[in-house]
Amino acid sequence: MTPAQVLKELKELKEEYKRQNLKYTPEQQVKYDRLIQLRRERVKYFYDNDLVFKGAAKKLDKPKAKTP
Repeated sequence: MTPAQVLKELKELKEEYKRQNLKYTPEQQVKYDRLIQLRRERVKYFYDNDLVFKGAAKKLDKPKAKTP
């Protein structure tokens, strides 16, 4: 299953969840748990391989050279 399919199915399940008064059926809960596990594995892969943007490097203030 591609990452895009996982996200699409998660979105659909969340919409159904809202329509069903915030309750999953047992089948939906199993499917949701499986999709969340796939998503977590994908995110962990990105972190483990340093493929995640971790913020800009801190800018070091360099003292300005004074001219005589």
